[in-house]
Amino acid sequence: MDKIINLDYLQETSLCFISLNTSCFKINYSLEIRLFLYILFSTFSLITVIGNLFVIITVVHFKQLSTPTNYLVLSLAVADLLVGGVVMPPSMIRSVETCWYLGSTFCKIHSSLDVTLCTASIFNLCIISLDRYYAVCHPFLYHRKMTPNTIRFMIVLCWAISAATGFGMIFLEVNILGSEEFYYNTFLCEGACSIFQTKVAGLAFTMFCFYIPALTMLCVYLKIFRTAQRQARAIQATNTNMKAVDERNCISKSERKATKTLAIIMGVFLSSWVPFFTSSCIDPFTGYSVPPVVPDVLIWVAYFNSTCNPIVYAFFYSWFRRAFRVIWSGEIFLANSSHTRLF
Repeated sequence: MDKIINLDYLQETSLCFISLNTSCFKINYSLEIRLFLYILFSTFSLITVIGNLFVIITVVHFKQLSTPTNYLVLSLAVADLLVGGVVMPPSMIRSVETCWYLGSTFCKIHSSLDVTLCTASIFNLCIISLDRYYAVCHPFLYHRKMTPNTIRFMIVLCWAISAATGFGMIFLEVNILGSEEFYYNTFLCEGACSIFQTKVAGLAFTMFCFYIPALTMLCVYLKIFRTAQRQARAIQATNTNMKAVDERNCISKSERKATKTLAIIMGVFLSSWVPFFTSSCIDPFTGYSVPPVVPDVLIWVAYFNSTCNPIVYAFFYSWFRRAFRVIWSGEIFLANSSHTRLF
């Protein structure tokens, strides 16, 4: 947090640590606002954990869903569950109290886990899009290209790169490289737990962790949609029997469903992450003039992607919904429930 704060702002703040001259400033929210924020963020965290836990139990328990493709969904759900259960609670305290009271060491651990898990979630989404690309656009090559060993390798590589990025950037202080003096003399204060980035680090991090995966996903899903449309038109052109009208209606519904699904996937992903990464990228080039509350709000918008992923990637499928009903009704505890036919 920048120590240079105007007088109007100071009138609404106090110090995180009154006895320290190097203390950060604290925004004093009213009790009603703090209670509302605690309830709101706790609800986000709880829904994220429960939704992704359902996905994990579904893929692990039901034998019919134990496929390499669904292990990508499982990997995504693990990342999102940890975002909801490990990252969100400390972030909630920091956001509501506007100070970090959990110590500098835990701040580094939390920041590292934050970067690692959010990056892993984004990379998993990217891998899922590549899996869907081969399944739709190259179905005859799918089983040869996307083998179980290939998918396992991609999952391990995804988590390894995410962990190296998160823990390497924070603990090796790559993010402040070249601006150490400015960071320690101007930016750092007691009670803050935010990730400072130089211009180079900000550009490199946002490009590597978001914009490149996002552009890849966008291109892949556009290719999938166009291929699906082309296949539907080919089926329409070859259908000359008496059921042609019904078939065309069915295809039309499939096209609309595919369009809606792809729009939801990219819409939720981009609307969740673009504001945060854009702010992170611009801030170093504007002299770190973005108010601290802005990235704090935007990171919660980004966290919301982990809340939505179970809905977009799992609840959309009817066989996942059947599995959830089995779990919710308690039938999962019956003998041989793992062999339940879901489709």
